[in-house]
Amino acid sequence: MTDLIQPILDHDNLNLVLDSLKLGIIVHTPERIITVFNKEAEKITGYLKKEVIGKDCHTVFQAPFCGEKCSFCDGIPDFSFGSKEYPLNIVTKDGSARQLEMTVSAIISHDNIFKGVLASFRDMTESFNLSLKAETLSNFADIIGKHESMQDVFRQIRDVALYNYPVNVSGATGTGKERVAYAIHDISSYGSGAFVPVNCGALPEGIVESELFGHVKGAFSGAIKERKGRFELAHKGTLFLDEVAELPLKTQVKLLRFLQEGSFEKVGGEKKISVEVRIISATNKNLKEEVMAGRFREDLFYRLNVIPIHLPPLRQRKSDIPLLAALFLKQAEQESPNAVPQLAGETLDMMLDYHWPGNVRELKNVIQFSVVRSRGGKILPSDLPMEIIRDKDVSFRFSDRPEPQDIIPARGKLDIESVKAAIKKTGGNKSKAARLLGVGRATLYRFLTRNEEIKNYVDQF
Repeated sequence: MTDLIQPILDHDNLNLVLDSLKLGIIVHTPERIITVFNKEAEKITGYLKKEVIGKDCHTVFQAPFCGEKCSFCDGIPDFSFGSKEYPLNIVTKDGSARQLEMTVSAIISHDNIFKGVLASFRDMTESFNLSLKAETLSNFADIIGKHESMQDVFRQIRDVALYNYPVNVSGATGTGKERVAYAIHDISSYGSGAFVPVNCGALPEGIVESELFGHVKGAFSGAIKERKGRFELAHKGTLFLDEVAELPLKTQVKLLRFLQEGSFEKVGGEKKISVEVRIISATNKNLKEEVMAGRFREDLFYRLNVIPIHLPPLRQRKSDIPLLAALFLKQAEQESPNAVPQLAGETLDMMLDYHWPGNVRELKNVIQFSVVRSRGGKILPSDLPMEIIRDKDVSFRFSDRPEPQDIIPARGKLDIESVKAAIKKTGGNKSKAARLLGVGRATLYRFLTRNEEIKNYVDQF
């Protein structure tokens, strides 16, 4: 055994203490030689202590245990930071996937010499799976949502993070496509590398190829020196191609070649450059329709769309609005020296009835606007932007206001037919439908979330 933990080994109960912990513990030297591996580490990884002690951790696990987040791939790192924490997906000895919470700490001697690393990790797989099954997970990788559709998104993020397959995230503007892309990057083995976002729609056609792949000196007028492109900047990390449908056909050809060969040439250059990059693309357009229209290459579509993830619009998951509003109010409180008002009940009702064409991004803007406009401890309906107030007024003026005899009995418990009738009578207005049915708005939302048939019916309005 090395000197790394020799002073501690004098205590007879060291192994008993380590093995009683509900954390996996790995200690290794600056040369990556494993010296401590407790029972919980055996349980989580599937490797036995006798298989790993005294060996290089890269050799034991056939790859860095931390993947691209490993700090020891390029020699001894700078551990002046002391410790760091990050989520991590691993593949165990038997090939199964596990989701961990990892903390890596430097072991520094009294004379300030770096002696090795203590890695502690907790298996969060079962907790994550149970939360998804119960639909109680409301925050995953900083993405908010308890609606069933968002629980599916969480599962997909977790599953694809283990593999370096291209992912295409689709959804309307403002649904959070970049946040999903970053979540995949952050919990994957590429998480220690750079996350490089590129808005393909914002790049002028004349420079998009240079921006992505770089150029050599003299490649064109104004190219006074060699320049790295986004692919090189994202080496060992993730390149996020937002609005990928806007790429010119010429650039699509070069992107396709990179996906096939893993290398490219800079503009004006002849030398092939190889980089290791995870590609995540996103679009608010239907790529299949773009292919049929001849604006997007079919072969590139199949290369990018290996793992499709679709984000629902906010109007289809309105039960998440209170959660999101609470998050944005909390953020506003952190950014302001003053107390932040809370949403009045009638204000939340109006927000739940609004159709949110700008999705989550619009909701965040509305919260920020209302916080500034509010003059009391509550955000009142009059503090909301005019488009929401106007939408409510128009809906109120032109809807058929129910007469008392039109109230549809819920018969003590909601059923699909009575809910359908209420939804039809109110033109899809869920707050009014709840009043017709004689139940609370939250009760109706829960019923809609749990019944696929009625949920699809409501989405028609």
